[in-house]
Amino acid sequence: MLKSIQERLAQLPESLRTVTATEAKQELAENKGALIDVREPSELADSPVSSSFTIPRGVLEMKALDQFKNPDKPLYLHCATGVRARLAAEQMINMGYTNVSAIVSDIKDIQDAFNQ
Repeated sequence: MLKSIQERLAQLPESLRTVTATEAKQELAENKGALIDVREPSELADSPVSSSFTIPRGVLEMKALDQFKNPDKPLYLHCATGVRARLAAEQMINMGYTNVSAIVSDIKDIQDAFNQ
């Protein structure tokens, strides 16, 4: 049975942690985690977010293990709307990362929080 994005999002575990851009910014200042942009490279030129690691969702599983060796490091994933960030966060948890949060703010709010 095929599932729409809305159905797929509704099936994500309730334990999947979501935060706003402001919350992520505050937490990152304290916990020295990493901000990961899961958007495609073509999207970055129009709306860059400083201090983000860029790992597109399509290659996340292949690149994350090289970049983030500590499974307990706080990781904050963002995209343009929060949809891909939540799906990517689920992937990271399935890979064994234990401290993953999806930023559910839109890209303007993320830029406002991090591009200062």
